[in-house]
Amino acid sequence: MSKPTLPPPTLNEVGDVVASSASTPVADKSYDQSHFPDLFAAEDRHFWFQTRNKVISTLAQQLMADYPAGYRFLEIGCGNGNVLKELERVATNGTVIGIDLFAEGLRFARLRVSAPLVQADIFNTPFKVAFEMVGMFDVLEHLQNDVDVLAQVRTMLAPGGALMLTVPAFKSLWSYADRNANHKRRYERADLEQKLTQAGFQVDFVSYYMMSVFPLVWVGRKLANRALRLSDNPHELERSMFRNELKIRPGMNQIMYQAVAQEIPFLARRRNLPFGTSLIAIARRI
Repeated sequence: MSKPTLPPPTLNEVGDVVASSASTPVADKSYDQSHFPDLFAAEDRHFWFQTRNKVISTLAQQLMADYPAGYRFLEIGCGNGNVLKELERVATNGTVIGIDLFAEGLRFARLRVSAPLVQADIFNTPFKVAFEMVGMFDVLEHLQNDVDVLAQVRTMLAPGGALMLTVPAFKSLWSYADRNANHKRRYERADLEQKLTQAGFQVDFVSYYMMSVFPLVWVGRKLANRALRLSDNPHELERSMFRNELKIRPGMNQIMYQAVAQEIPFLARRRNLPFGTSLIAIARRI
């Protein structure tokens, strides 16, 4: 797939939420921007992104129902806009806004959404109001001081406001995929709960998900790590493995989607799944 022609990122004003380019951040090394085109080409069809979006949108709709019309939902680290488009779809009575450190991601996001997009660091944002909801979807693991980040996110929420986030799970799954994605860590459930509490949140719900694919991923990571130890060129092999993760194999892709989709009704009823390759959490500012 050829790289689309990209418009510049748009900085909009919505009501009393003002997005300003007065303090454009310098891109850091928390994320490799070269991944944006490959992700944009794969996200709409790859089972992992499809099922993650379904899980997020299902629980986000439940949260949105708790707030009166006119609520604001900020997605931090919206990147290519893959999740943001789903939030925009289900937020029928409110406003969704995306913020990201990288302009390259926002250019792709503009191809997907009409929501306001802001390039900024969360420690220096232009927002003058608090948000009813904030989302961080596979973002926290990229950031060095995760408790400090969570504490800052808490200040962006109105009292009673909700944080919804996803992160990769289980340290035993650490592999080339994490290194190439510039992850700093993977999380255990108790570890994530502790950090949310330490940052001042009341934890409402934490569960693993992607349970259905956990055995396959666990075996795959172990075999990959062994192959890398034996390789004469592990760096190039890692890059090849990472690119291979985004390939769409139609038959297997559909099977994996259907398997993970079976978990969504349990998560919607706030049932805790015992393991999985990812975690999802909802916490509130008290």
